[in-house]
Amino acid sequence: MLDALHLLDTPPEPVFDRVTRLASRLLDVPMAMFSLVDADRQWFKSRVGMIESETAREHAFCAHAIGMSKPLVVSDALEDGRFNDNPLVSGPPKIRFYAGVPIRTTSGLAIGTLCALDTRPRTLGEEEAQVLNDLAAILTKEVQYRERMAVARDQLARSSEVLGASEARFRTIFDIASVGIALVAPDGGWISVNKALCDIVGYGEEELWSRSFQQITHPDDVAAGAEQLAAMERGEIDQFQIEKRYLRKDGGTVWINLNVSPKRNAEDKIEYYVAVIKDIDAQKTAQAGIAALNLDLERRVQARTAELVEANRLLTEAVERQRAAEAELRAREAEIRNVVENAYDAYISVDEQGVVTAWNRQAEDTFGWPREEALGRRIDELIVPEAYRDPQGMGRDLAAQLAGAVDQRLELPAQRRDGSMLTVEVRIRALESGGRTAFSAFLHDITARKQEQAQREYENRHDLLTGLLNRRALLEAIPVAQARASRSGKSVGMLFIDLDGFKAVNDSLGHEAGDALLREIAGRLRAGVRKTDSVYRLAGDEFTVLLEDMADTFDDAHTVAEKLIASISEPVLLPGRAMRVRASIGIALDAGEAARSPEELLKEADHFMYQAKKAGRGRVCSARQTS
Repeated sequence: MLDALHLLDTPPEPVFDRVTRLASRLLDVPMAMFSLVDADRQWFKSRVGMIESETAREHAFCAHAIGMSKPLVVSDALEDGRFNDNPLVSGPPKIRFYAGVPIRTTSGLAIGTLCALDTRPRTLGEEEAQVLNDLAAILTKEVQYRERMAVARDQLARSSEVLGASEARFRTIFDIASVGIALVAPDGGWISVNKALCDIVGYGEEELWSRSFQQITHPDDVAAGAEQLAAMERGEIDQFQIEKRYLRKDGGTVWINLNVSPKRNAEDKIEYYVAVIKDIDAQKTAQAGIAALNLDLERRVQARTAELVEANRLLTEAVERQRAAEAELRAREAEIRNVVENAYDAYISVDEQGVVTAWNRQAEDTFGWPREEALGRRIDELIVPEAYRDPQGMGRDLAAQLAGAVDQRLELPAQRRDGSMLTVEVRIRALESGGRTAFSAFLHDITARKQEQAQREYENRHDLLTGLLNRRALLEAIPVAQARASRSGKSVGMLFIDLDGFKAVNDSLGHEAGDALLREIAGRLRAGVRKTDSVYRLAGDEFTVLLEDMADTFDDAHTVAEKLIASISEPVLLPGRAMRVRASIGIALDAGEAARSPEELLKEADHFMYQAKKAGRGRVCSARQTS
């Protein structure tokens, strides 16, 4: 990698010299270096206060620092067992203090350090550590920039387009995966994180880099998985999975499912860990609140991600040898297929003509089409409901149609093979390769969630016993009816209905019979009003009817009320015997003056209902008359 970057044994450069000078001045140290660690030596690309241009690797402090994700700080080398016999400590330049931060490539490989040295013991303060990290970040960006330039310059002509497309596909999967993915150094620091993980914990990528995974873990869960991690380090297990809590930036907690597996080098030592983090906070909340739904919940399939550092290493080998490039390509494509195939969401890829080129296992389960039948067919033939299909076909216009949906989260209707409908949440990405555009989409079935939302909305606005609209729906409907009446010059009326004799039914036949009677009365009320009117159950044996499209008199309201009283008084056949109840009805009318509040209109109708009861029950009473 160092050879490919063209940094070793090269003349000084201002971009690096400025950083080492700043490190020396800001940290008040006599020596500061940007060192590169080769196989058997440490060479200084830029140095301040150091005469030698290189040292043996076995004596280099930086050889220790490159293996860490946090700064290596040695407050007094004479007191440190790793360095007290080092010739650079016992002899010139007599190093006593050392602080070094690894400089990494885009694949996470440490190639050297930015270090600050002093000939006297000292400590590194928090602000000084931040300064050192910030300056190291400048060097890291410059090195990674040169790395990308080197790859672009040296890439083999025959494999460049193929490898570029593979890398782009892999990065697309990594970026839009619905789970968090991170590469973690053995000491707990981050090497690479994706956007999904940042979304889970609420931190930006740079904010997350300044914290270890222990710092974002709930204190009660820090020890979770320690035994499995130790077993993994000993080579006894290949991966482990636990549930734990992370601390979000906003102070809240989020439950996650953590899957950890190691990446080992040729010496079977762990270079880093691959962590797959899935947000299961909603699942945990549902389990705690609604135990009955636990049987219906499905465990999400843990998406596996490619090993980015290994992939970049193989890519470098591909630049050097065509045969290695082809092997790398096959390995990368296999990893991508594995991630897609085991994704919890349906994954579908189509070309510019709308023809399906990828269809994973979850897509088979979600839409009912086997992969072998789905591949090669147009996407509209498979999952788009007939009512939404373009009669001219999707072919020529697909790219334009999908362009507006790229990088958005959409909720769309879809259709299964058996014709049943579902609702899916869709995320689409566009991929340019070889002058052509392909579209990758993750689709998640949210039908159950939408049905639950609709059921909750129904229950919020309806009486579950009778199926009538409830008080909340009534209070929402009155202002809407008043607005329509104001535009049309008509009136809005309110009938307040209270059953006479209902308590006797409950007392003599029981509450089940009372419920049956209420359902029968509700049906009679629905059948007895006009199409423009609405029936509501307030509570117990109290009902209301909202009358619309009325003239400015009480005649229409009295006509409807008397019809309802007659209907209600008909016998109701209940288990064991037929029962008869009657009703008292109060009327309130909004007759064109300034509209009253719903509560005022309801209160007036309630008042006249009680007047009707006092007048002998089974009557209608209003401001105009009592009948």
